Amino acid sequence: MTTSYLFTLCFAAALLAGFLLRSYLSMRQARSVQHNRDAVPKAFADKVSQANHEKAADYTLAKLRLGFWEDVLGCIVLLGWTLLGGLALLNASVLEWLGSSFWQQIVLMLAFVVIGSVIDLPLSLYQTFGLEARFGFNKTTWKTWAVDLVKGVVLGAAIGLPLLALVLYLMSAAGSAWWFWAWVALSLFSLLMMWIAPTVLMPLFNKFTPLEDEALKARVTALMQRCGFNASGFFVMDGSKRSAHSNAFFVGFGSTKRVVFYDTLLAQINHDEMEAVLAHELGHAHHKHIIKRMVMQFVVSFVGFALLGWLATQTWFYTGLGVQPSLTGSNDALALLLFMIAVPVFMFFVTPLFSWGSRKDEFQADAYAVKNSSGVALASALLTLYEDNASTLTPDPLYMSFYASHPPATERLARLTV
Repeated sequence: MTTSYLFTLCFAAALLAGFLLRSYLSMRQARSVQHNRDAVPKAFADKVSQANHEKAADYTLAKLRLGFWEDVLGCIVLLGWTLLGGLALLNASVLEWLGSSFWQQIVLMLAFVVIGSVIDLPLSLYQTFGLEARFGFNKTTWKTWAVDLVKGVVLGAAIGLPLLALVLYLMSAAGSAWWFWAWVALSLFSLLMMWIAPTVLMPLFNKFTPLEDEALKARVTALMQRCGFNASGFFVMDGSKRSAHSNAFFVGFGSTKRVVFYDTLLAQINHDEMEAVLAHELGHAHHKHIIKRMVMQFVVSFVGFALLGWLATQTWFYTGLGVQPSLTGSNDALALLLFMIAVPVFMFFVTPLFSWGSRKDEFQADAYAVKNSSGVALASALLTLYEDNASTLTPDPLYMSFYASHPPATERLARLTV
C-alpha cells in the first residue's frame, strides 16, 4: 500500500468522521433545545418570557438546520476539489491558458477563491435575507450588501494579491527555508492589520462616532482609570445598519486602541450594565488574553508553515489529494491550496481544546468584572443580550463542550450572582 493511498484513506476517513461527529453533536443540540422549548428553565423563569424563550429555541433550531446543509455542501465541494479531480482540472485549464509561470500560480489561486465564493453565495444570502430576516435580526438592505461586496472584493484584491504574490515569490526564490520567511512576512502583516484596522479598514464598512452620552463616558473613563487602562477614545458603531445583534469590543493596540459599542447595545442596557460589560472586556486585557491568543496564533502558524514547507516537497501529498504535481514547473500554488483544504479537516478534532481555553478566559474576565464593577449588573446585561440575541438557555452539554467559546448561560450567571 503506497503512502499516497494511505494519505487518501486518512483524509477521507477524517472528512467522514468529522461530518458524522458534527451531525451527531448538532442532533444532540437540536434534541435538547426542542425538548426544553415549551418551558423556561427555572433559573430564568422570572426573567425571560415564554415567547422569547420559544423564539430562541426556534432560532437555534433554524441555524442548526442551515448549518447541516452548509456542512453537506462543504464536504461535497471538498471532495469535488480533491479526490474527484476538480483542482486538477482547474490547474490543467490554467496551465493550458498561461503555461507554467508565476502568473499562472496567481490566477490558479484567484480562480479557486472566486469559484468557492460563488458556490457559497446562495446559502450565505439565505442566512442573511432568509433566516436572519425571519427572526427579525437582519437590517442589511440589498444595496448595503452589494456595496459591502464591492468594497470587500476591492479591499481583498488590494491587500491579498500583493501578499499572495510575496508568499509565492518566497516559495520559489527563498530556498528550503522559504516557509520561515513567509511566516515572518505574514506575522508582520497580521500586526500591521491590527494597527490600521480601527482607523483605516473598519471605517470603510461602518460609521464610528464618538460616544456622546457624557454620563456614560464619565463612568467608563473612571472605570478604565481605576483599572489602569487607557484608550484613544470611546466610539459607537452603527451595527444596526446590518443586524439587530449587539456587542462591545476593544480593537487595535497601542495608540490606536479603541473601545467600541454597538448602537444596538446602547439601546438595550443601562449605564450600570454597560460599565460591567466594559469591565469584562478590561478583564480580557488585564489577563492578557488577546496577547496570549496572538502568541498562540503565531506559534500555530509557525508549525503550519513548517509542515507546509515539508509537505510541498512530498509527491504523495499531491497525489493523495487527487492532483498530479508538475515534474518540470512550479507546484507552489497547488501546495498552498491543498494545504488550505486538508488541514482544517484534521484540525477540526482539536476544536474542544480551543473552546475550553476560550471558556476559561471568559470566566477569568467575568471574575475581573465582578471585582471591579458589579456582578449583578453584568449578569443582568448578559441575560438581556441572551434574550435579545435569541441565544438558547438550554444547550446540550456535550455540544457546548465541543464548540462553545463562552460558558453556558446557567453556569455563567450562577457564578456572577453568588
